[in-house]
Amino acid sequence: MLKVNEIFFSIQGEGTSQGRPCVFVRLTGCKLRCSYCDTKYAYFEGEDMEIPNILTEVAKYDCRLVQVTGGEPLEQKQCPELLSRLLIENYEVLLETDGAEDLSVVPKGVRIIMDVKTPGSGMLNPKSIKNIRWLKDKDELKFVLTTTDDYEFAKRFLKECRISKDQTILFSPVMESMEPQWLAEKILADRLPVRMQTQFHKSIWGDRRGV
Repeated sequence: MLKVNEIFFSIQGEGTSQGRPCVFVRLTGCKLRCSYCDTKYAYFEGEDMEIPNILTEVAKYDCRLVQVTGGEPLEQKQCPELLSRLLIENYEVLLETDGAEDLSVVPKGVRIIMDVKTPGSGMLNPKSIKNIRWLKDKDELKFVLTTTDDYEFAKRFLKECRISKDQTILFSPVMESMEPQWLAEKILADRLPVRMQTQFHKSIWGDRRGV
């Protein structure tokens, strides 16, 4: 049994799968309270669903790309079982996680998108550094940036943690507080081996829920 906030079909708005149709399974619950959170409705809202029922809902969309997100999905102990069942059904599975939960429980076939919390989030977490060892080459490391301090933090993090240049690194500006042009020019000036992204889905639908 898992508490599910919503299941919906949309265009993937972030990461290396940006632009692809994707089924999103948003699980309820998150103990973090990031300053820029845009899914506060997932803190508590949701209904209990058995894993077979979740799989039935996902199958309705006839799409092979599925992302399990939140909230923070790994706060629910049955999340790894859901991920395993999706893999067994031959889905391409993504997991978006805040880096504060133990990633060793994630099945190897899942592509992890781990969010490293920056100072501007108000939720810096030392567990992010420990979780890096569980990341595979195909996984993604994301930094959501609100200020110059966040940008400098991300640069130091990549250097001090000796992140491989083969690892996909995502820099994502919070549009209300950081100009995308400023970030793009900083990345180019500093020759950073990162992928800049904006939330593509919001440029289509704005802040509408469930798209």
